[in-house]
Amino acid sequence: MEKRIKLIFFGTPDFAVDVLQEMEAQERVPMAVVCQPDRPKGRGRKMIPPPVKLWAQQRSIQVFQPSSQKDPEYMQKLSSMNAHLAVVAAFGQILPKILLDIPTMGFINVHPSLIPRYRGAAPIQWSLINGDKHTGLSILKVTPRLDDGEILRQQQVDIDQQETAPELAKRLAHIGGKLCSEVISAYEKNHGPISGTTQDENLVTWAPQLDKSLGDIDWKQSATKIHNLVRGVQPWPGARTSLRSKPLKIHRTSLSKHEPAQKARIGEVIEAAGDSMLVQTGKGVLALLEVQAAGKKKMPVRAFLSGQKIVPGEIMG
Repeated sequence: MEKRIKLIFFGTPDFAVDVLQEMEAQERVPMAVVCQPDRPKGRGRKMIPPPVKLWAQQRSIQVFQPSSQKDPEYMQKLSSMNAHLAVVAAFGQILPKILLDIPTMGFINVHPSLIPRYRGAAPIQWSLINGDKHTGLSILKVTPRLDDGEILRQQQVDIDQQETAPELAKRLAHIGGKLCSEVISAYEKNHGPISGTTQDENLVTWAPQLDKSLGDIDWKQSATKIHNLVRGVQPWPGARTSLRSKPLKIHRTSLSKHEPAQKARIGEVIEAAGDSMLVQTGKGVLALLEVQAAGKKKMPVRAFLSGQKIVPGEIMG
């Protein structure tokens, strides 16, 4: 009978919680979790705990939130737990080698791309922004270098062309929890780490952290490019434009086959009635489905149009 592996989990946001929930369904619950410190949010700057902390507290699982991953007291406490393996999913920090050496079987990472494509902080977002037709989930060994370890498991998935970053993230996280559990089982059967596939450095592409300015819509771009941008920058930084000199966030769009009766200007609203708000782009027409005016909640276009009269011929941006 294989020795049951003792786990520590490193992760912070909702993506990491979805991974944990799937691992829990596979009976792979960690002894402890490590996540980022509580952060101030909102107008009141109230300290808000990260999602992984809340998940762990509901299950009476020990939580670590060190300000530094090199903190001696924190590392001593981790060492005293005698964990065999650590799992990382959207943790938010590079882990130093001195920490990677604590679990006897090392660390594995749940990464939402087909590594070596999209190494880095925002693989899901860039796969959508770039209009990819498919992506995937990789389980890889963690090394001191970013996302360059051996690939232990991979699964490709098709991307729905209306899917947003949060929706795709949830789907990939549950796949990640299953594949991670498979790798843990393989480690148990092998009584230690298993061998993986070395990444081809010639195929490496990067997915850097998003910049706030990336969300500014350029209506000179094609409808397809703008649609993919809107999907990829959810929930942050979000896609932004302006109408009547006031900010307008665009949360959901679709590609329209509508052809204006006469030549429209770039950014021109060519239809605004009922569920339909169509905008001319540099190439093709974009249908706005869900928007958010300044100081308002996001809403379907029908609700937005019922609140104010938008006239065809007005210009976005």
